[in-house]
Amino acid sequence: MTIEGAAGIAAGVAAASIALIGWALSSAVEGLASVIVIWRFTGSRTLSHTAEGRAQKAVAVSFWLLAPYVAIEAVHKLVTGQEAASSVLGIVLTGLSLALMPLLGVAKRRLGARLGSGATAGEGAQNLLCAYLAGAVLAGLAANAAIGWWWLDPLIGMAVAAVAVKEGRQAWLGQECC
Repeated sequence: MTIEGAAGIAAGVAAASIALIGWALSSAVEGLASVIVIWRFTGSRTLSHTAEGRAQKAVAVSFWLLAPYVAIEAVHKLVTGQEAASSVLGIVLTGLSLALMPLLGVAKRRLGARLGSGATAGEGAQNLLCAYLAGAVLAGLAANAAIGWWWLDPLIGMAVAAVAVKEGRQAWLGQECC
């Protein structure tokens, strides 16, 4: 996820693509969720219901961390007409994520169910969300490269922010997403 996120941010900045940047930043959020789950299952927290609740809330907050920046930047790009350039690296990265993240997400959700851990299942849901967002970003990048639909990039950026807020709310309430 670190390599995916760093390469995605670099590609997004180079192409001025807020959707690609938002998707890449979600990799950092996924990484943070992984750290939260590791924290949840270390030491005395392994059998703690209080730790599970805290971990679930922390995973929820991690969803919300990227939403304001992405939403504001997407609106700015849409209003000012700032066009994103084509990004072959972005297309490759989002395509790989679309193919691989569902496998990881399903495995983590199954593990979360076996462990009775909503935090672990929530982390798996973040991987699935990453795949869904990768598909949307990939569609926007491809449409921009093929037919010049630059405005699709900030719209998808706003969708990335909205989905992050929605999924964070569900995680906060202890509901599964995706």
